[in-house]
Amino acid sequence: MFMKLFTIFFFSLLSQSLQSSSRTLDFTYNGFVTEYYSNMYNNISIEGTASLTSNGLLVLTNTNFQGTGHAFYTKPIRFKDSPNDTASSFSTAFVFAINPQIPILSGHGLAFVVAPSLGLPFSYPSQYLGLFNISNNGNDSNHVFAVELDTIRSTEFNDTDDNHVGIDINSLRSVESSPAGYWDKKGQFKNLSLISGKRMQVWVDYDGRTHRINVTMAPFRKVKPMKPLVSVIRDLSSVLLQDMFVGFSSATGSVRSEHYVLGWSFSVKGEAPPLSLSKLPKLPWFKDTRIDRFISLLLIPLLFIISLLFLVRFILRRRRKLSEELEDWETEFGKNRLRFKDLYFATKGFKEKDLLGSGGFGSVYRGVMPKTEKEVAVKRVSNKSKQGLKEFVAEIVSIGQMSHRNLVPLLGYCRRRDELLLVYDYMPNGSLDKYLYNSPDVTLDWKQRFKVIKGVASALFFLHEEWEQVVIHRDVKASNVLLDSEHNGRLGDFGLARLCGHGSDPQTTHVAGTWGYLAPDYIRTGRATTATDVFAFGVLLLEVACGRRPIDQNENGERLLLVDWVLGFWTEENILDAKDPKLGPEYDQREVEMVLKLGLLCAHPNPQVRPTMRQVLHYLKGDAMLPDFSPSDFCGGGMTLGINQGLGELATFIGVSSIADSILSGGR
Repeated sequence: MFMKLFTIFFFSLLSQSLQSSSRTLDFTYNGFVTEYYSNMYNNISIEGTASLTSNGLLVLTNTNFQGTGHAFYTKPIRFKDSPNDTASSFSTAFVFAINPQIPILSGHGLAFVVAPSLGLPFSYPSQYLGLFNISNNGNDSNHVFAVELDTIRSTEFNDTDDNHVGIDINSLRSVESSPAGYWDKKGQFKNLSLISGKRMQVWVDYDGRTHRINVTMAPFRKVKPMKPLVSVIRDLSSVLLQDMFVGFSSATGSVRSEHYVLGWSFSVKGEAPPLSLSKLPKLPWFKDTRIDRFISLLLIPLLFIISLLFLVRFILRRRRKLSEELEDWETEFGKNRLRFKDLYFATKGFKEKDLLGSGGFGSVYRGVMPKTEKEVAVKRVSNKSKQGLKEFVAEIVSIGQMSHRNLVPLLGYCRRRDELLLVYDYMPNGSLDKYLYNSPDVTLDWKQRFKVIKGVASALFFLHEEWEQVVIHRDVKASNVLLDSEHNGRLGDFGLARLCGHGSDPQTTHVAGTWGYLAPDYIRTGRATTATDVFAFGVLLLEVACGRRPIDQNENGERLLLVDWVLGFWTEENILDAKDPKLGPEYDQREVEMVLKLGLLCAHPNPQVRPTMRQVLHYLKGDAMLPDFSPSDFCGGGMTLGINQGLGELATFIGVSSIADSILSGGR
């Protein structure tokens, strides 16, 4: 029995010993001398531009090739006694040198790195110090700890300067950094130039108990300073896995440098063994300093002249880019005309990331005006034809004088070359359509929706009857209803609006608007009226109540009009089944039913039957009851026939996809 227990104990100790022996605790390289050439040098794995010289220098990059160089110790290092344990203390020391191809220009630096695998397979070539790429930089899943000796200042990573040392955890945005240098015995800071071509010493120490990380530098042959260059407290237990690999990484771009590591030592649970500086290999013979001085004297004025030429070219191109024309007739609209330069800077050059939306009439960008810091929405409208430009601007400026709580204020316009820019107040909650279709992340309850449609109705009533002139909007739709910070509905985008006097008809013979919102009488005659706005508002009512687009496709791929779809439910005496299922159980059935029927009444094929916006407001506010009508009232002559016939006529001259006429084209 005793012998059996002894045997089990013996083999257990042997197994643990073998496991422990497969994990390295410390090593020292006083140069990397090898007797043969391959990808493996004395347990050093190299890839990319990295190589080993015959005298024992580890070269990460050189001036002959552009790319990334990696050099790793091939055996895994055990940083934790168990996977869920805290990270152990570790220490490393190394000597390096960086020699740039052009003395006054710096390329990339190098980094000591602890990584979960042998090498960094997902790193960018010649970027990110060979550590990361644009998609994984900053990800906690990297499990990468590094100390960067960086010779380029990247504002993207908040670098202090182009000659700094930083502690990186899973990202090139250092958790702590400092200009390169060291503290002497008198407590004075001495700068070190990383690209001087001189040998320098670096020590990296991590205390597993206090979690303090210290990085210390010193010139070659100087003793290790008492005060570290960079120091920060970070627990690396979540960063380091049980077994990791240690090594170096560097990258070189168009401005190339030679990166050397002369010696290296490492230890876990102890201080890194000191390097024998006298045994380290010599650096290669560099260019004569007189030649370097001559090249510098030649390059500096040459670079200055080239830079000056580029600056002049940049200024001239920028002036042309921001230039604008001001014709005589625009002087009367001076206070409403905004400078293109201000709008360009407000939108940061109309960047794609600030694009709020785009359509047939142009693109809309979010911006912040430079002086007032007011948020605005800037719509760029293509203007391929100058016909009617003066009249269009006059109407835009006139509409801009309107003031109503349910209208998006038009702040002004700008004209430049072949485009117009219309500037509106920015609405933080975006357009109504994004809350209705395609399973939106955020939707509106019935009270919010009802408040929105009452607001839009109030705005249309103001345009049709209360302002000094009749304004026909011509493009009432969900994407042109914007929500302010309190989710009030505001009608915007007056790019298609037309003015006429009270009691007169607008002189329009050209159809413009959006498919699905166009009244059949408008399609047939080309004449926009207040009744055509009412038709579009009726479609909008059905959209809000049903959460569906004006034109959709059925299971057979055929086009289905929302008006016909709702009318079908009413014909079967279950009109409430047309409501949006996203409304949930909390809604007013009478209000929903009234809105559905009012939407059908407003979208009646006969314009004489449609109510005015004054009557619509009375119905929505409960001041009047809907007239008594039934589905059969829509079938005299065929409601569906009336709409589809109009669409068919329109398709003969605009195509099938959508209606997006230029607002400056003919037929005004």
